[in-house]
Amino acid sequence: MPNTSVTLSTLRLDNPVIPASGTFGFGYEFAEFYDLNILGSISLKGTTKEPRYGNPLPRIAECTDGLINSVGLQNPGVHAVIDEELPKLEAVFHKPAIANISGFSIEDYAYCAELFDADPRIGLLEINVSCPNVHNGGMSFGTQPESAAAVTKAVKAVTKKPVFLKLTPNVTDIASVAKACADAGADGISLINTLLGMRIDLKRRAPVIANKMGGFSGRAILPVALRMVWQVYEAVDIPIIGMGGVASAEDVIEMMLAGATAVQVGAENLVNPWACPQIIEALPAAMEKYGIENLKDIIGGAH
Repeated sequence: MPNTSVTLSTLRLDNPVIPASGTFGFGYEFAEFYDLNILGSISLKGTTKEPRYGNPLPRIAECTDGLINSVGLQNPGVHAVIDEELPKLEAVFHKPAIANISGFSIEDYAYCAELFDADPRIGLLEINVSCPNVHNGGMSFGTQPESAAAVTKAVKAVTKKPVFLKLTPNVTDIASVAKACADAGADGISLINTLLGMRIDLKRRAPVIANKMGGFSGRAILPVALRMVWQVYEAVDIPIIGMGGVASAEDVIEMMLAGATAVQVGAENLVNPWACPQIIEALPAAMEKYGIENLKDIIGGAH
């Protein structure tokens, strides 16, 4: 039987398949479809210090092999997530989850990280630096190596659990941002977050999404994600969680050959709620087809 287990820093996973943040709620919502414990882990919905309603409607626009979203980090706030959402997940999922943290200041990130670090139900922190820095004119923390490194240092100062920085692809040099995070103490890198896109309603002659632009995700972005995972693997010596357009067991293998240790499945969950279990079920046969006995052996294998 092929061995599908992988290790992210100190977190061991039975398999590398993780539902991506923002496409799987807080996890327990999917328990009516299948046993969540077959998953490697779950990346929780992006959480901020204070509750957020999110962006105005409409927030979703469909496009060829993908979608554009501008949800705006709608969530009940970190205290409600810990006190109300995690107990619901714990009832149906018996593995450590991944907390996905967003913030609008460095202090926001550190505040949430310290709370999640103290929670035994969380095994790893994923820090989304694609948020606008309110103290720096709204520029995303992840677009500059210096600001991404500053967030990394602040979070590492208050945590003991592994810290993975989730990077935006909307930059010229993704490797330099990843290297800055690694040099600042990051235990790993998650990438990619969504690209920036839009759709226009021909009848209204106006953008479909109220916010005009939003995050472009889905199968269409896989080649971009693979390219960036490849570049980051060449630049840093810490584990990578790869994501962006993953929809099959073959995509998982391709992402791992590019350099990913684990793989997140995002938009595909919105198209097919059974995407993750179907990918996990298909992995052993795909491994046998390509002569893979142990998934760990192929990480970065295309380099």
